Amino acid sequence: MGKHRVAYFYDSDIPNHYYGPGHPMKPNRINLAHNLVLSYGVYRHLSMFRPHRASAAEMAQYHDPDYIDFVKRASPDTAKALAVDANKFNVGEFADCPIFEGLFDFCSLYCGASIDGAVRLNHGLSDICINWSGGLHHAKKSEASGFCYMNDIVLSILELLKYHARVLYIDIDIHHGDGVEEAFYTTDRVMTCSFHKYGDFFPGTGDIEDIGDGNGKYYSVNFPLKDGIGDEDFLQIFKPIILKIMDVYNPGAVVLQCGADSLTGDRLGCFNLTVKGHGDCVKYVKSFNVPL
Repeated sequence: MGKHRVAYFYDSDIPNHYYGPGHPMKPNRINLAHNLVLSYGVYRHLSMFRPHRASAAEMAQYHDPDYIDFVKRASPDTAKALAVDANKFNVGEFADCPIFEGLFDFCSLYCGASIDGAVRLNHGLSDICINWSGGLHHAKKSEASGFCYMNDIVLSILELLKYHARVLYIDIDIHHGDGVEEAFYTTDRVMTCSFHKYGDFFPGTGDIEDIGDGNGKYYSVNFPLKDGIGDEDFLQIFKPIILKIMDVYNPGAVVLQCGADSLTGDRLGCFNLTVKGHGDCVKYVKSFNVPL
């Protein structure tokens, strides 16, 4: 494969959503990243697309319809009336997933971008697809978790499975990719591989002995890490593990979640990875020339 054909998804409505004062999740960062893409001329090397808004029916490919309906109805004006359901779905004032204006629209946009990326990969229109608004890996089938409401990663993998026999999911966020692992824990058609902080740290899952179940046994790979790991040590772990997985599992497509909270100085994290270290992980995965 020669030069990679890269598609980049962005909608100017995404940064307008606001989790609330003091909340560490800030969608406006997507706008900052987009401005860097423009200012540094990176856009000249990309095909830029505005994502479609994913419908409730598309989200229902994985998520529970009652949960989707709740998210559609949730707003600051309805929060009090929906308090019982909010508690059931782990959403609201006392959860890490607040109710804010335009919540469903926010979910529709970031899910739509990930689904659109998978569709382009499936049809051979792009080699690499980027959605910096996505990667909300904690969301469960019927529950919000860890700032995540709908799991765009699961939805994109389900789309990829329409064309590929096997899909590999790699997660370098400092938190364990529990929502994605849970979704595919009993199937061999998706292998999940997560490198994360473990031990008295959210979400508390991702033990090295968590390896999948049923048909999915040995198809969940977890590499728990301690505080302070830097680029060199991380890459010494990352590269041989990914090389072995690519050699043995031979996926038709790869989904890579690059959560920035594993970078040094992150207010929620405790690793010492740099942007270069993150980039080296992406560069290494790209080197296999598998749709990404």
